[in-house]
Amino acid sequence: MSDSPPPPGPPLGPPLWEVLSSRTVLQDRWIHVTADAVRDSKGNVLDPFYSLSYPDWVHVVAVTPADELVLVRQYRHGAQAWTLELPAGAVDKADADPTVAAARELREETGYSAPEFRLLHSLSPNTATHRNRAHTVLALGATLTHPTAHEVGEDITVELWPLARVLAQLGAGLLPQAMHTASLLLALNAAGRIDFTLKDAP
Repeated sequence: MSDSPPPPGPPLGPPLWEVLSSRTVLQDRWIHVTADAVRDSKGNVLDPFYSLSYPDWVHVVAVTPADELVLVRQYRHGAQAWTLELPAGAVDKADADPTVAAARELREETGYSAPEFRLLHSLSPNTATHRNRAHTVLALGATLTHPTAHEVGEDITVELWPLARVLAQLGAGLLPQAMHTASLLLALNAAGRIDFTLKDAP
């Protein structure tokens, strides 16, 4: 039997676009906006092409022993509306991994803790413009253990929703944040509560 490595597979796609120049448009502790001049795989030059660098984000799907989902209702100035969401926040540079951020954000925003935090997925919020990742973390057995510790700008109330009620209203836009809806469905699938089995076409 040969010990040589298998031949390489087919390339994943055309080469990456060439960055001809790059400049910072805006940078603070929350966001870094760059304007690049790039040459695509067909030789076209796009200038400017804006990219957004945020800290990584974490979404916490926390379920209580009573089968309730821990949610937060908070004011979102971007949407100029009060929205129902998963507990979520930024991953700090000092965090060893996203589960550390998940435990902190859940505790600070809701006062809940869980015996285990399980990292499930790390996906791009928007592959067209965003350079960060959104991490989905599952926290089963969540219980109220601490007072909340909201930061300035966090206008939050905590709500417990039966999982069955959440799923019944999800298609009607219960969670208007698209990434939170995706994280919830992925987490419930990983927990064995729902499945993504494809049914026959009617």
